[in-house]
Amino acid sequence: MTTSVKNVALFVVVACLIAGTGFIQSWNTALFILNMGLISAIMSLGVNLQWGFAGLFNVGVVGFVALGGLAAVLVSMPPTTDAWAAGGFQVILGLILGAVTVVTAIFVQARMAAGKIRILTTIAVLLVGFFAFRYIFDGGVKAVEAVNPAGTGYLGGLNFGGENYKSWGFMTIVSWPVGGVLAAGAAWLIGKTALGLRSDYLAIATLGISEIIIAVVKFEDWLARGVKNVSGLPRPVPYEIDLQESPSFSEWVSSIGGDPVTASSIVVKLSYAGLFTAVLIIILTLAQLALSSPWGRMMRAIRDNEHAAGAMGKNVTARHLQVFVLGSAICGVAGAMMTTLDSQLTPGTYQPLRFTFLIWVMVIVGGSGNNFGAVLGGFLIFFLWVQVEPFGAMLMQAVTSGMAEENAIRLHLLESVAHMRLLTMGLILILVLRFSPRGLIPEK
Repeated sequence: MTTSVKNVALFVVVACLIAGTGFIQSWNTALFILNMGLISAIMSLGVNLQWGFAGLFNVGVVGFVALGGLAAVLVSMPPTTDAWAAGGFQVILGLILGAVTVVTAIFVQARMAAGKIRILTTIAVLLVGFFAFRYIFDGGVKAVEAVNPAGTGYLGGLNFGGENYKSWGFMTIVSWPVGGVLAAGAAWLIGKTALGLRSDYLAIATLGISEIIIAVVKFEDWLARGVKNVSGLPRPVPYEIDLQESPSFSEWVSSIGGDPVTASSIVVKLSYAGLFTAVLIIILTLAQLALSSPWGRMMRAIRDNEHAAGAMGKNVTARHLQVFVLGSAICGVAGAMMTTLDSQLTPGTYQPLRFTFLIWVMVIVGGSGNNFGAVLGGFLIFFLWVQVEPFGAMLMQAVTSGMAEENAIRLHLLESVAHMRLLTMGLILILVLRFSPRGLIPEK
C-alpha cells in the first residue's frame, strides 16, 4: 500500500466512524462530532504551525481559544447603551490611562541615563499612573456592572441591529477573523517577552499567561459578564423554529417522510458544517502553501538547527515570533467559531485539559509537521473523546453484569465511566508513540 493510499484510507475510516454514528446513534450526534471535529482540526493546524513548523512548545492554547470566544461576543452582541452611559467611557479612559502609564515608564527607561534618578522616576510614574488608573477604571466598572446585572451588566458588542440584532447573523462571521486578530495581538505581546525562553520554560510561560487570560475573561464582568455567561449570540445560519414554521420546509420534510423538528436541527448543523468546512479548506490551503514555500523550508531549518540557521543570516527570534502569532491567530479563529456554534460564551468551560492537552494529542497522533495529519488527528481524537464515555458505560455494564446490585466494586466502576476519556486518550498516545512515533501521517 502506497503512502497516499494509506493516508486516504485513514480519512475514509474516520468518515465511516462519523457516518456510523449517524446510522447507529443519531444524525444530530454525528453532525455535532463533525462540526466540533472541523473546529478541532483548525485548532490542530494552529498548534502544528507552531510546533510542527518551528518547534515552539505552546501549552497556552486555551487562552487564545478564549480570546476568540470573547471576540464573538464583542462583535456580534448589541451594545448595552445604559451601561455605556453609566460608565462605559470611564472604563475606556481608565484603560487608555493604564496603557499610557506603561508606555511612559518604558520611555523613561529608554531615554534617561541609568542611575537612581531613572529608577525613582520610573517608580513615580508607575505609582501615580497605577492609582489614577484604578480610581478611574474601578469607578467605571462599578457603574457598568450595576446596570441590570441579572440580564446584562456589561458593555456589550458592536452589533447595531437594535432589537433585531439576531437577524444580523453575518456579524458572527465577522467575529471569526476578529478573534484571530485579537489572539494574534495577545500572542505578539506574549512572544515579545516569552519567546526568548525555550522548551519547558516556554511551556510554563505560555501556560501561566493563558491562565491570566482565562481569569480576565472569567472575572471581568464588565467585559463579557464573566461566569454569568453571555447567551443568545446571533447565528449565521437559520434558526430551527424558523424552519419549522416555514410551510415550504415542512412540506419538503413531509414529502420525504421526515420529522420537521429533527430535520430542522440537521439542516442547521449541516449549514454550520458548510461554513466550517470552507474555513478549514482556506486555512489548510494556506498552510500547505506556506509549508512548501521558501518560508516553510526556512522555518523547518530553524526548527532542526536554529544555531546553523542563525549563522546563515536568518533572524531566528523574528521568525519564531511570526509563526507564534500566526498559529495563535488560527486558534483564535477556531475559538470564535466554537462560540458561534454554541451560541453562548461560557468562560467556565475553558479548561486546559480540553483545549490544550487534547489539541496536543490531536497533533501528535495525527502527525506533527504534517498539516493533513493534524486535520486527521482533530477528527479522530474528538470522535473518540465523545464516544468513549457511552462505550465505556456499555463496557462497564457488561463487566459488572454478574455482580450484586450494591457491590462496592460495581458501583465504583460505573461511577468512574467519565474517567474512561482520560484513560483512553493516554492509552492512544502511548500506542501511537510506541508504534508510530511520527504520527499516523508523518511529516514528509
